[in-house]
Amino acid sequence: MNGVYQHCDEQHLYRYLTEFDFRYNRRAALKVDDDQRAVLAHKGAAGKRLTYRRIDRA
Repeated sequence: MNGVYQHCDEQHLYRYLTEFDFRYNRRAALKVDDDQRAVLAHKGAAGKRLTYRRIDRA
């Protein structure tokens, strides 16, 4: 993994892969621009809650 993503814990790997799957399947080569992709992402999040549970690691 290069660039911004230096480490991805196995626990969150599915989130990383899901994000890149979404971005790849809605890329400029398929005539999807940034505005359209943002609208699609917003529609996909409708009715869902973003939750975060802190895990203390000692």
